[in-house]
Amino acid sequence: MGRSAFQEPDPGAGSVAAAGPLAAPACTPSRLSVTTGLRTEELRALRWNEVDLDADTVAVYRAVRATADTKTPKSRRVLSLPRLAVQALREHRDRQAEDRLLTGALWQDRGLVFASAVGTTLDHHDVLREFRKITQAAGLSTDWVPREMRHTFVSLLSSNGTALGDIADLVGHRARRRPRRSTGR
Repeated sequence: MGRSAFQEPDPGAGSVAAAGPLAAPACTPSRLSVTTGLRTEELRALRWNEVDLDADTVAVYRAVRATADTKTPKSRRVLSLPRLAVQALREHRDRQAEDRLLTGALWQDRGLVFASAVGTTLDHHDVLREFRKITQAAGLSTDWVPREMRHTFVSLLSSNGTALGDIADLVGHRARRRPRRSTGR
């Protein structure tokens, strides 16, 4: 099982609300991506039965793609969740249960962790729209895209000294056997 080297915030900093712009309910996919390296299409396909909040793990078995499969066989993996992600998912699950009750008969229970207002799969445009609200609230450009959370995860691990092979395992990539060499041309 992959173990994230994501640095936990100071426990004295309070709840997830201390995360600033990433504290809004719509930010849970971004928090999960930046702390686990999950792809946007993996987050959109994630089901509650693949999340174990007692064991602090998430199993990645599918993605929102034409085949409904992950990008590569290596992308199917089980990851440990940092406390920040577990707390965000617990809060999200509670909010989603309230939303499901309010929606009533219109709710289509597909077991999705990140669902539309009626329980269906999120469209990539929905994810982008919500992500742009986050970047705007953070005072950043709206040119950012959700996959940059995954890239940030990789950058944080790399700058923390995590081995490239370990990073590749965490994000579901095949590790290179040899580093590329510059030919000097």
